[in-house]
Amino acid sequence: MIFSNRERAAGLLAEKLVAYKGQNPLILAIPRGAVPMAKIVAEALGGEFDVVLVRKLGAPGNPEFAIGAVDETGWAYLGPYAAMAGADSGYIERAKARELETIRKRRAQYSPLHPSIDPKGRIVIVVDDGLATGATMIAALHALRQRAPQKLVCAVPVAPPDTVEKVREHADEVVCLYAPENFQAVGQFYADFGQVEDDEVIALLSERKKP
Repeated sequence: MIFSNRERAAGLLAEKLVAYKGQNPLILAIPRGAVPMAKIVAEALGGEFDVVLVRKLGAPGNPEFAIGAVDETGWAYLGPYAAMAGADSGYIERAKARELETIRKRRAQYSPLHPSIDPKGRIVIVVDDGLATGATMIAALHALRQRAPQKLVCAVPVAPPDTVEKVREHADEVVCLYAPENFQAVGQFYADFGQVEDDEVIALLSERKKP
């Protein structure tokens, strides 16, 4: 299965999530790629959308490989392979500090006039354009669980089967459209996987109605 673009993938996700239509779900995107997707899903389900800010912790010498992720509070999820990748405690603390600074900057950019939406008591659907190790999704789900949502759902177009099972431990429901055994990278399953820039994210968030 190849998705033509993120918009098409979001439309297909919305179809799978139709049971939540009319329940005012809160759709939270992991920036940046999933932000346009969350808007589409929210509109289809009659809900609201926002972002949940988490950052990948990259492996030493291989920053694209996630050994874990950190959420906005500073809590970090570490994969069981972090030590094997050469990440000692000093490296992890430095990486956390660096990524937390990026999170702070993004929060200032994304939500200067519009505070983040409280997930307490809400059906919360966390959307990403795909999962590889699942580290950022797990960090996002952990952060949100602390804020007492009514239900916590992970929704992604594609992820490897072992990652789907790993994430399932942290969500009340996982919706994954395609879980191929031959997974190598998320972009492998999109015809168009162009980067989403901060300007687009800011524009999409600023279009929301102010509370």
